[in-house]
This record gives sequence, C-alpha cells and structure tokens, in this order.
Amino acid sequence: MKIIVAITGATGTVYGVRLLSALKAAKAESHLIVSRPAEKVMAMETEYSLDGVRELATRWYEPDDIAAPIASGQTYWQAMVVAPCSMRTLSAVAASRADTLISRAADITLKERRRLILMPRETPLHLGHLRQMAAVTEMGAIVMPPLPTFYDKPKSIDDLIDNTVGRVLDLLEVQHDLTRPWQAV
Repeated sequence: MKIIVAITGATGTVYGVRLLSALKAAKAESHLIVSRPAEKVMAMETEYSLDGVRELATRWYEPDDIAAPIASGQTYWQAMVVAPCSMRTLSAVAASRADTLISRAADITLKERRRLILMPRETPLHLGHLRQMAAVTEMGAIVMPPLPTFYDKPKSIDDLIDNTVGRVLDLLEVQHDLTRPWQAV
C-alpha cells in the first residue's frame, strides 16, 4: 500500500508523526510532505526533529517541489491523509487551488477518485470553515477531525492520539493494533 502523508501548520502535528510510525510498522509505503508552517508548529509542540520525522517515511518531498512524482496523476498511490489539516490547506483543496505540493497531491487524489482524508484541527468553526468542509466532502474527501473516543478509558495523551490514528488506519484498511473494536458494555 502506498500512502501520502501531509503534515500542515495546524496544531496537532503529532497525529501525522504517529500515522507515519504506524504505517511504517504496517510495512506500508509512505510519502511525506511537511509544510513550512508545520515545521515551526512541530518544533513548538513536540520534541521531534524534521529529520527524525522524515526517517519514518519511505520517501519525503519538499513542500514546494511541484516536479515531485506525486505531483502527477500518472504516479499511483491508494490514499492521502493530511494530518493535521490547516484551514488554509482545506480551503485550497476546496477551491482546487494546487499551488503547493500538498494541495496539488490532494487535488490529484480527488480527480483520480482515490481516498483523501483531511483532519482539520480548528475550533470553534465558523460558517466559512463548515462550507469548505462540505465542499471537499462533496468532492469525495473524508473530513475527519481528530476526536477521540473515551469508551476504552484512555490513560494518556498517547492513548488519545492512537485512538484517532487507529480510526484513520481503519479508513485506509490498514491492519493495526492501536485501538480495539467497539464492544457495548
């Protein structure tokens, strides 16, 4: 399986990092794009280095490399996940504005009818945000804000992150052990 993972400048860069780690454990091929704002946010929020995060990926690209293989529909991948997804990126996708490698790859993912998962990390939401989310959903994307469940009684932030990343892996149909299936009590 070949998955593009994009990390944008919204808070929650750890979701993208954990997803890369889980994909590596599942032996999936991952292609990484980290936006310039994401580099800054990652440095503020985490102890991860950009080089360390890049090592989790099978291959990585500069965010302005519009000549990258993933900037073309002739390159095949099964899905793309933007984790976290800034409202700037979500709006670019909704407007089909392919002016960065992230928005270009997302646009190609949609036009080729592949799975695109966007994890917006913004709250509260105003009507403009909601309209952009509706637009990308109508185009075929899956909007999945990182909202954990609590029925499995998480004991740490890592448990909450794993819960959300596990849901993403479920949508990608990638086997994992980050979460357990729902069982009513």
